[in-house]
Amino acid sequence: MDESIWEAARASRSWLDNANGTGQTELTCRILKLTEEAGEASAAWIGLLGQNPRKGVTHTHEDVAAELADVAFTALVAIESLGLDAQTVLGTCAAKVSSRLAT
Repeated sequence: MDESIWEAARASRSWLDNANGTGQTELTCRILKLTEEAGEASAAWIGLLGQNPRKGVTHTHEDVAAELADVAFTALVAIESLGLDAQTVLGTCAAKVSSRLAT
């Protein structure tokens, strides 16, 4: 991945630390933020399908992808907020998944 992604995740963590502190409540909120972002991705998918008859089709594949990217980025910031290196953690996860696919 582009190094700017990891730098942005670290910078976002630092910005949040400075603005909100680093206590357990703040960490809890950063982890819960994933649920909020996932809900927005779900809402965009529902909007793409037009499942709400009152609203009709309101979103595109690009909208859904943007919301999913928000989920992914929020997860990177949460990992950094745990005091871990998101790039390393994600790399370990990718290697684990790859090893399962090879069998």
